[in-house]
Amino acid sequence: MTYLDAEEPACRGENDTVRVVITPAEKDLGDFAVRRVLPSAMARQVGPFVFFDHMGPATFPPGKGINVRPHPHIGLSTVTYLFEGEILHRDSLGYTQPIRPGAVNLMTAGHGIVHSERTSEALLASGQTLHGLQVWMALPDEQQEIDPAFVHYPADQLPVVNTASTSTTVVIGTYEGQTSPVQVLPETLYVDVKAVDDAHLTLPDRVEERAVYVIEGSIDIQGCVIPAGSMAVLEPGVTAEVSAAKDCRFVLVGGEKMSPRHLWWNFVHTSPAAIEVAKARWQDQGFGTVPGDEEFIPLPQK
Repeated sequence: MTYLDAEEPACRGENDTVRVVITPAEKDLGDFAVRRVLPSAMARQVGPFVFFDHMGPATFPPGKGINVRPHPHIGLSTVTYLFEGEILHRDSLGYTQPIRPGAVNLMTAGHGIVHSERTSEALLASGQTLHGLQVWMALPDEQQEIDPAFVHYPADQLPVVNTASTSTTVVIGTYEGQTSPVQVLPETLYVDVKAVDDAHLTLPDRVEERAVYVIEGSIDIQGCVIPAGSMAVLEPGVTAEVSAAKDCRFVLVGGEKMSPRHLWWNFVHTSPAAIEVAKARWQDQGFGTVPGDEEFIPLPQK
């Protein structure tokens, strides 16, 4: 497995645009590891984004792959977006869906869902390189207990905004007049920006909370240099001018400010009592099973 090397961010003097810079810790998931950006001690959440993982790039030889066993969620939506490789999603609603680069898997847990994420048999035989992002988005307070749902959006459904120096995929929300078909409940912005040449751009400030995570290269936000593998959380309501060199890639995420969330294992909710109910329900195997992938893992002890 190989990972992008994160350098220390460098800010020259005072910066009234960047609130904080997060350098994530590496989280070992067994056969591979991820960079866990959110939640962080420096920022628990940004808009509806309460969890943000950067996977890879990780190279799996033949016989190796990801092996995320069936596990439950409540109170959130998961969004999986890949740059390279493939993940096979299965869930307790009966969906089986391979996700490939540029597509979006949107799974809304609501009052409860179970899913697994594996490598297909074909890719186990051949090996692959996996690289992408997985985020959790909190559901609005009054919609945390809605029915679970799953929607897959192929890559060719997502709008792309091209300029002379950038190519931007609108993953969620509206950017430069283009609106993604991905339907989420809180106000959200999620765009994937690739610099095809040296670029200078202004990040939209219409959403209440924003952050920029650098995938490749580095960006300069008004004198604050953000390297690959770091997230800059921006001050609300201020203009953010970004400079990016050719071949740099970053995502802009954010949305409406949400009330604080409690996270325990894979459960997200405003109410600790609701999380306790979910823990007991999982222990009693009351969440249902994933057709074709019915392995049960016990509730963690911590």
